[in-house]
Amino acid sequence: MRFSAFDFDVVTSPAPDDPEGPAMTETAAPLHVLSTLGLMGALQARQAALEQALGRALAIEFAPTKVLIDRLAEGAPADLAILTAEAVAELTESGRLAPGGVGLAASRVGMAQAPGQARPDISTPAALIATLRGARSIAYSGAGASGLYFAALIARLGIAAEVNAKATVIPSGLTGALVARGTCEYAIQQISELRLVAGIDIIGPLPAEVQTPTVFSVAAVAGAADPAAAARLIALLRGAEMAAALAESGLEPMA
Repeated sequence: MRFSAFDFDVVTSPAPDDPEGPAMTETAAPLHVLSTLGLMGALQARQAALEQALGRALAIEFAPTKVLIDRLAEGAPADLAILTAEAVAELTESGRLAPGGVGLAASRVGMAQAPGQARPDISTPAALIATLRGARSIAYSGAGASGLYFAALIARLGIAAEVNAKATVIPSGLTGALVARGTCEYAIQQISELRLVAGIDIIGPLPAEVQTPTVFSVAAVAGAADPAAAARLIALLRGAEMAAALAESGLEPMA
């Protein structure tokens, strides 16, 4: 098993400074959002519209759920967190997140390869096993929900040693970038995250029989500076326009 250095661990989407854009409340600080990478595409597509509806800027930090859990434990300033449903439940129980977290979207794990190649069969568990055994190299994430799921899956399928012998496990980030650079033959990750990478071909989701969709939920951070604004943002994130953006990014909206 190899661990590689990667382009980034955390991506921050700062509030745009656009004089022709919507007027922001001059005295209001940006709302700080910690979000899993799985929602990066949808949130970046809707950030300007969300800011206009709120009348204030958003500072969004994107990283795998495990990294964000550590950030919250360190006391990172945040008003809202978008994490796996399990993480939201645990952090709510521990008092780090405020009660009232709600589901936003479900996500399925898929596989990608370089464009122009014959697509392998991954339609059944047996076909997936054969494809993984025949792969030259595979990339998956060590900290993301998809990577934790995939590591457990190959162990359950009895092929963990074979796969990990030729796997590049990145600390965090987008596994599809390794395929785009020609470093790996296949990438495993949430389909919404694979779609963030240009120059790759998404083969499809892993078989339904072994698929465990990840549910992403949102909750306000306990002690947030502006709970009312956080509540307004949660309502916007569950609106029809956001649902369309989630679907466009490869997620399955829950509202």
